[in-house]
Amino acid sequence: MSVAQRRGRRIMMTDADRDAYLTEQRTCRVATVSPDGMPHVAALWFVWDGTSLWFYSLTRSLRWSQLRRDPRIAVVVDDGVEYGELRGVELSGEVSFVGEIPRTGEVCAELDSPEQMFASKYFGLESMPHDGRHGWLRLTPQAVRSWDFRKLSGQD
Repeated sequence: MSVAQRRGRRIMMTDADRDAYLTEQRTCRVATVSPDGMPHVAALWFVWDGTSLWFYSLTRSLRWSQLRRDPRIAVVVDDGVEYGELRGVELSGEVSFVGEIPRTGEVCAELDSPEQMFASKYFGLESMPHDGRHGWLRLTPQAVRSWDFRKLSGQD
């Protein structure tokens, strides 16, 4: 095992740390791919249910149209200012579209939990407001990478 691999394992978050981190963070960066292969990165709010990231995205956005054509996505959630404070999670895979598009609030049991979490986290509400302009995307990641540089100095 190389030095880089040992260091990578040392700074990797535990599953519990990763779940807590993804639950508390508010903004991620979502990367999609254009038809000519050019990446597009945009900030987006999300919720984590312990298995999947859920995004409430504008259906007339570049991100949405690119994901309709090619559902591959990479997402980074990170924070920290100084080098020894850097931590984050990268998740990648393919998104699925859930519920009606755009979302108007029709009954969809699969969205009960993400909508309640999203409404509470971002709006301080018990139920999700629907504007007929957004739709739900779910990423159940095929790959997850994490880092917490605080572990190098014992700050965690």
